Amino acid sequence: MELRALGRSGLQVSPLGLGTVKFGRNQGVKYPRPFELPSDQDMLTLLELAWDLGINLLDTAPAYGESEERLGRLLRRCRRDWVIVTKVGEEFHAGESHFDFSATATRASVERSLRRLGMATLDAVLIHSNGDDLAILEREGALSTLLDLKQAGLIRTVGMSTKTVAGGLRALAHCDLVMVTYNLSQRDELPVIRAAQAAGRGVLIKKGLLSGHLDQAAGDDPARAALAAIYAEPGVGSVVVGTLNPDHLRANAAAVERTLGGRQDSAAAPP
Repeated sequence: MELRALGRSGLQVSPLGLGTVKFGRNQGVKYPRPFELPSDQDMLTLLELAWDLGINLLDTAPAYGESEERLGRLLRRCRRDWVIVTKVGEEFHAGESHFDFSATATRASVERSLRRLGMATLDAVLIHSNGDDLAILEREGALSTLLDLKQAGLIRTVGMSTKTVAGGLRALAHCDLVMVTYNLSQRDELPVIRAAQAAGRGVLIKKGLLSGHLDQAAGDDPARAALAAIYAEPGVGSVVVGTLNPDHLRANAAAVERTLGGRQDSAAAPP
């Protein structure tokens, strides 16, 4: 896969990223089928495959249960030039999510992520919204704390995983990147993607393949149709998709190659 600039952040990312929710959490998730948490060896195999397929972006979060901690251990055995995105603001304990966007909690979360992931500097840290985007940005200490930690060299890029158009647009005024929902069924946040492109901010896409419910979107090749709609927007850096199934990962990577290869061929064709 050809790497893409994530806005003007300086990060170069694969157009497909690997989400790691399923590495550490199987409670309170909205996937179509239940699943067991993978073994370390299964995770390591998947990471090696992802790299071989050209994927360099890994997405994790404290809200993903044991994902951060397990990922950090495995990356010591799978040393590659990964770009790792993590988050602050949401924790998952005893089967429930808990939110804290205070300055104290934000700093503690970043310091813990550095330890868990075994990194001196985090590539990207996003505020993990509870849905009240504007209140988080305007009344809580998370954003200012992340910007301070960026200034101190502990974070390369700061962003927000938003849930509203208004929140996404406000985040673009202060952040290097945003993560938004965009797929065949949910296109409300398109203005955020386009505003990010105009401002030189990075864009990550979540739920691009409808979190495993893509078959409900119909079509002969629904994955390619979904990806074509996403990559039609030049501001998109990467689509983050989670899976534990190597065959699904290969299929997703192939769909990305078909989609982007077709677009490049069309662009190169004579008039």
